This record gives sequence, C-alpha cells and structure tokens, in this order.
Amino acid sequence: MSKDLLMTALKGLCVGGTMLVPGVSGGSMAMILGIYDKLIESVSSFLKDVKNSLIFLITFSLGGGVGMILLAKPLLYLIESYPMLLLYFFIGVVAGGIPMIYQKAEVEKITWKVFLYPALGLAAVLLFEFLPADFLQLGNGEGILGFLLLAAAGIVAAVALVLPGISVSYLLLLMGIYDRTMLAIGDLNLSYLIPLGFGIILGIILTTKLLENAMKNHTQATYLIILGFVAGSMAEVFPGIPQGIELFFCLAAFVAGYGIIQLLYSIDRV
Repeated sequence: MSKDLLMTALKGLCVGGTMLVPGVSGGSMAMILGIYDKLIESVSSFLKDVKNSLIFLITFSLGGGVGMILLAKPLLYLIESYPMLLLYFFIGVVAGGIPMIYQKAEVEKITWKVFLYPALGLAAVLLFEFLPADFLQLGNGEGILGFLLLAAAGIVAAVALVLPGISVSYLLLLMGIYDRTMLAIGDLNLSYLIPLGFGIILGIILTTKLLENAMKNHTQATYLIILGFVAGSMAEVFPGIPQGIELFFCLAAFVAGYGIIQLLYSIDRV
C-alpha cells in the first residue's frame, strides 16, 4: 500500500472513530486532518476520474468503518469514565486544525470579511443549540408522501454529513426521526431506509458540487465560513472548566490533541 493510501485509510479511521463522540462532527475532523477537500472533489467530480475517485473513497470508507469498529467501545468507556479529559482532547484536536483552515482561506490582509464570515459560520452552528427537538417534525406520512418526506430528510441529513461542525444526529432529532431512524437501522427496515438513503445520496451529490464550486470561486469566504463551523463545533463539545487537579490533566489532554494534529501535518508533508 502506498503512503497516500495508507494516510487516507488512517485519516478515515480517525474520522470514523471520532464521529462516535457526541457533538464531534465528522466533517470537522476531515477538514482538520486535511482530507476534506479531496473528499468533496472525489464525490463531486466522480465521473471525471472514476478509477482514482473510487480507490480513494473505498480506502477512506474502509478506514472509517474500521475506526468505528475498533474505537466504539474504547471511546464509549472514555466518554463515560473521563468525559472532561476526552472532550478537552478533542477540543485540542480541533484547535490544532484551525491554522490550516485559515491558511486555506488565503487571507492576504485583515479586513471586515475575516471577522464576518467566521461569525456567520459560528452563528449557524450555534443556532442548532437553541432549536427544540422535533422543531422540523416530519410526521408519519405513508405511501408517496412518506417516501418524499423521508427523501427530503435524507437531503437535510446529507448537508450535515458534508458540512463541518454540524451534527447529523442532532438534525435527525430536529426532524423528529432520530429514534425511528435508529430503530429502522437496527431492524433493517428497508421501506424506511431506502428513501432516506436515496435522499442522503442525492443530498451529498448536490452539496458537494456546490461546495466544490464555492471553494474554487469564493475561496476566502468559503473557508472562513467553514472556520466558523469548526469553531462552533468546539463550542458544542465544551464541557465547562474543570476544578482542582483535573484542570491540569485536561490542559494536558488539550495539548496532546493539538500536538497529534500537528504531528499528522508533519508526516503528511514529508
């Protein structure tokens, strides 16, 4: 396996595993690990280079699946036993990726845009915190109406899958279908999962195409808004300020998370 494929699989493992942590966005992690642009390009321009796009997406997906399997139990144990330490570690990871995202924005001089665009991204993520569960309640439509409603829900969920900082599970809660979706996955209810999956695939294709165009034609604005999304994901998982000796360990966890991302950058540039 080449170095590039190995790094793709490793990053997929990290993204897949961290998606299991409540409030941690897979899109944010992909952006922080420097693989987000390639994911967007591979999906959006799939037909332009089917072979390489397919190899990349399969490698990343396999890594993500392995990450979910290997890290599910350890992360569950850590989040239950040491929630402060784990969340500060992930805040450090996110903080470690912020310089890279800012660099991608290609900011040549400080203007009002440098402050406005991240603020818009941050506000969009934090808005979800103030919306009550079932805010976008879809109801229990059946037949054609039910199919269309679930497909629409899939498109909305796809936006959360693609955009950094936005939690898919929270969007499902807002639409009032989180419990039903989890039950359908457990029961392999195809009549429910097929229209939802159709919407997700359609939504991913549409969203990635728009994002790819935005990244190419409006580079600075797009990456600065994404920077706001990522900063919002930090606010979402912030557990408060620890007390006593726990503060020292949490700061150490933060530094470790930050350092690991910087190490991955160093390896990637070699």
